[in-house]
Amino acid sequence: MSYFYREYHDGPDPLAPPYDVRSALDGMGDAVLSGSTPLDALRDLLRRGLPGAPDRRGLDDLLRQVRRRRRELRDNTRLDGTLERARALLDKAIGQERAELFPDPYDDARFRESALDALPSDAARAVQELAGYDWRSAAARQTFEELRDLLRREVLDSRFRGMRDALANPDPAAMERVRQMMSDLNDMLDRDARGEHTQEDFDQFIQKYGDMFPENPRNLDELVDQLARRAAAAQRLLASLTPEQREELAGLINHTLEQAGLAEQMRRLGDALSARRPDLAWGAPERVSGEQPMGMGDAVTALQELADLGDLETALRQDYPGARLDDIDEAAVRRALGRSAVDDLEALRQVERELEAQGYLRRNRGKLELTPKAVRRLGETALRRVFASLDSGRRGDHDQRDAGTAGEPTGSTRLWRFGDEQPIDVVRTVVNGVQRGGGAPVRLSVDDFEVVETERRSAAAVCLLVDLSYSMALRGTWAAAKQTALALQALVASKFPQDAVQIIGFSNYARVLRPDELAGLEWDMVQGTNLHHALLIAGRHLDRHPDFEPVVLVVTDGEPTAHLMRDGVPRFEWPPSQETLTLTLAEVDKMTRRRATINVFMLAADDRLREFVDEVARRNGGRVFSASADRLGEYVVSDFLRARRTR
Repeated sequence: MSYFYREYHDGPDPLAPPYDVRSALDGMGDAVLSGSTPLDALRDLLRRGLPGAPDRRGLDDLLRQVRRRRRELRDNTRLDGTLERARALLDKAIGQERAELFPDPYDDARFRESALDALPSDAARAVQELAGYDWRSAAARQTFEELRDLLRREVLDSRFRGMRDALANPDPAAMERVRQMMSDLNDMLDRDARGEHTQEDFDQFIQKYGDMFPENPRNLDELVDQLARRAAAAQRLLASLTPEQREELAGLINHTLEQAGLAEQMRRLGDALSARRPDLAWGAPERVSGEQPMGMGDAVTALQELADLGDLETALRQDYPGARLDDIDEAAVRRALGRSAVDDLEALRQVERELEAQGYLRRNRGKLELTPKAVRRLGETALRRVFASLDSGRRGDHDQRDAGTAGEPTGSTRLWRFGDEQPIDVVRTVVNGVQRGGGAPVRLSVDDFEVVETERRSAAAVCLLVDLSYSMALRGTWAAAKQTALALQALVASKFPQDAVQIIGFSNYARVLRPDELAGLEWDMVQGTNLHHALLIAGRHLDRHPDFEPVVLVVTDGEPTAHLMRDGVPRFEWPPSQETLTLTLAEVDKMTRRRATINVFMLAADDRLREFVDEVARRNGGRVFSASADRLGEYVVSDFLRARRTR
C-alpha cells in the first residue's frame, strides 16, 4: 500500500499537547484551600490573571482600563459643541449683514434691520426664520450657508458615522444619494420585518452604499446593531443637555432634516431601530463634565463609546448569577482596549474551557464542582506545602524492609509468581530468555520473567475525624482543617496506597467524606460537636480492616456537645451533658480495646476542651497537640508518618 502525507488544515492539531492548566488549577487551589468555593476560586483566578503569565492581563486589569477610559471620556466631553458653533456662525452672519446695512440710508435697510432685531433668541427658530431671508451681504450669505452645511453634516454624522466626511463638499448629487440610501435602507428593513429579506439583498445594498458604512457590517443584523447603538446615543445626547439646550438643538435638527428632505425617512428609520433594539438605553442621560466642546457627531460617538464601556464593565465584573466569560463581547473589547486585550480575554476563556475539557471542573445543575482529578491535584499542592515546612530528615515512611509486594524498590529482582503486581524488570527478563534459548529472535517463556523487588510495608487503617461545626468558621480554622484533610488524603494515596483511609466530618452528626467532596466542602451552620457519632463510624472502618494497623486522628476546636441517640437522632446540649461525655468516652474505650491510639489536635485553648482531651489521653494513651491553624497540616502529617514508622 502507498501512503501520502500533507499538512493538516482541518481544525486544531490532533497531535498537539494538551493545554497546560495545572498552574491555573494550582492558582485556584490557593483560594479553594483557603475555604472558597470552586466558583469563587475560578472567578478570583480570572480576575487576577494567569499565574506564570505576567504578560497576560486578568479581568481586574481590563476592568481598570475600561474605567479609566470612561473617566477620560466624561472628563473631556462637552456635548453642546454643535449648538455653540451654530450660535457663533449665526451671530457672525447677522453681524456681517448689519455691517452691510448700516451705511445704507434707505428704508429697505432699516426694515431689514428691524427684521434682524426681531429674531428670536432661540437659534433653531432664528435659523428657521432666516431660511427665506434675502441676504444683502455676500459674506453673510456664505456664513449662513456654512451654518446650514455644518448642521447638515453633524446631524447626518450623528446617525451615520463617517457621513460628515462624505459630505465635506456641498454637492446636491451627494445629498440625493443619501436620500436614496435611506429610502433603500428603510425598504430593506420593511422586507426583513415581513420575512422577505435575503443576504443577497444586503450584499447588493452594501455594494451600492458601502462607503457610507465604515464599520463594514457583514449582514443586516450587524448593520442594525451599529445604527441602533448610534441612534440611541444621539437620543442620550439630547437627554443629557439642559431643557433649553435640548429644545434648541432638537429644533435645529428637525429644521435641518426638513430642509434636506430627510425628515420622513429618518423618522421611519428611528422607529424601526427602536423597535428592533428596545434593550438599548434610549433617552437615558449621561453625566459628563468636560471643558472641550464637541461637535454633535463626535459627541454621539463619545456617548456611544461610554454606553459600550458601561456594558463592557458590567460583563467584566462577572458578578451576576450564571456569569461566563463568553458573555463578554469580543468586538466591544477590541473597540475599547485594542487587539492585545482580545488576546488576553481569549487566554482567560481558554483556561475556563480547558479546566472543564480536561476534566478538572464540571457543572452539576448549574453549580461548578471540582472533579476527583482536580481534588488529587489540590491534595498534592497541600501536601507540598506541608512538606515545605518539615525537615527532610523527618520524611521517613517505611517500617519493614523484607521483600514483598508493595513499597519502594530495593534494587533487587526475583522470579515472577502468579499474582505479583510489581513492575517487570525488562532487562533481566530478556537476558534470561537469551541465556535460555540463545540467538535471535528471543523467545520468552513464563520462567524468564523477573519482577522488581520492593520493600514490604504493613498496611494501616487511617481515620481522620474533622470538626465541621460552625465554630471552626468563626475561629478561622476551617480552611486549615480542609487543607490538612486534602494533604493526608494525597499522602496516603501517593506514598501508602495499601492503606485504607477514611475521612469523617462531624458537627451535629457525622458522615464519611469522599475525596472529591473535600475541596468544595463547607462548614455546617449548625450547633453540635458530635464526636460520639464520628468515633462510631471510625470504629466500623477499623473493624472492616482487622489486620490493618489502626491510626485515628481527631481535629477539633471544642469539647463534645452532641451525641447520637438510639433512634438515630442527634441530641445537642450546651454545656455538654454528662450523657454526651459518657457515651463519647465509651467509644474512646472501644478504640483502646482495638489497640487504636487516638491523637487529638486542638485548635482552641478552652478549659473544658483541655479537660476532655486530657481524659481521652489518660484512657487511650494517645497524645494531645495544641496546634495553630497555620501549622495544623504539618502536625497531622508528621504524626501520621511517625505512627507509620513505629508500627
